[in-house]
Amino acid sequence: MALNCGIVGLPNVGKSTIFQALTSAPAEAANYPFCTIEPNVGIVSVADTRLDQITKLIKPSKTIPTVVEFVDIAGLVKGASKGEGLGNQFLGHIRQVNAIIHVVRCFDDGDIVHVHGRIDPTDDIETINIELALADAEVVTKKQQNLPKLMKNQNKDISSKAKAIQPILEKLEAHLSEGLAARIFEMSKDERELVSELNLITMKDVLYLCNVDEDGVSDDNEYVKSVKEFASKEGAQVSVICGKLESEIASLETEEEKSEFLEAAGLEQSGLQVLTKTAYEMLGLRTYFTAGEKEVRAWTFKAGAKAPQAAGVIHTDFERGFIKAEIYHCDDLFALGSEQKVKEAGKFRIEGKEYDVKDGDIIHFRFNV
Repeated sequence: MALNCGIVGLPNVGKSTIFQALTSAPAEAANYPFCTIEPNVGIVSVADTRLDQITKLIKPSKTIPTVVEFVDIAGLVKGASKGEGLGNQFLGHIRQVNAIIHVVRCFDDGDIVHVHGRIDPTDDIETINIELALADAEVVTKKQQNLPKLMKNQNKDISSKAKAIQPILEKLEAHLSEGLAARIFEMSKDERELVSELNLITMKDVLYLCNVDEDGVSDDNEYVKSVKEFASKEGAQVSVICGKLESEIASLETEEEKSEFLEAAGLEQSGLQVLTKTAYEMLGLRTYFTAGEKEVRAWTFKAGAKAPQAAGVIHTDFERGFIKAEIYHCDDLFALGSEQKVKEAGKFRIEGKEYDVKDGDIIHFRFNV
């Protein structure tokens, strides 16, 4: 399944610099607002040591990791919900992504102009969040205007749904109009299902990404502390990254050079590797593997998926004609050394349609269509 994250924030907070480092793709980075108009898109492999271990043991012809798609969306400004700074165009791009990575400037640099003339991470976050909430409020208003017609529809399912959603939208519109995100609006599971078709921006999961300078990675960065305090109020996640440092790592040609650079900097992983994993896990995504002599491959599935749904990630025919799944866990492969020894140890299982696929399962699907 495809996973894409939109990278948003005010102009000049380091979005394009981070995107370039993340994807090694050419995104224009300049010291003036709106240098990114059309969104840049990059595909990034999700680092997974388990995939590397499986490859060493199975020795396939090729190895294919799972991926995350990152979309670099132009800097939003105050008034974007009303079309300021090409706001309508940018907001349209954000609606298409699964999750939002909100880059927040957490560094001082007199040579890089801040759109507000001062560094205030909390204020920056609220500026973006208010614009996104107001844009969502407009969507909810338009939906409400169509409800009277839908309530009179001869199709009972349509009319009943319209009547059920009306009181929810009234309360949600008031909430959004105050500049508050839909994700912190209290709704039942059924109510969330009713409003899901509106594809509200502020209903999407968000990760606040603090962009710091090389001296600001430590825990005593006051800017980062303020972001974490803000994020805790809405249950959002926070990551810290040094865009400049990540750009230097990305410019190195070999993995050996990158490893040496990280070791010299006292880091086990690059901030971008951590970011990719966090974005993957933020949406409740997990990984299973298929393994054979031709190919070892990682596949993304939603946590809680049954075997047929996980099979459908490979191809809809696999789900439609699902018969059974032959399964063992990668941990058993690592402990025993080969698939044959896994079988001899009784760790190889046959599972049916009701099996809950586990993160790290190695699966061979049987199907017939």
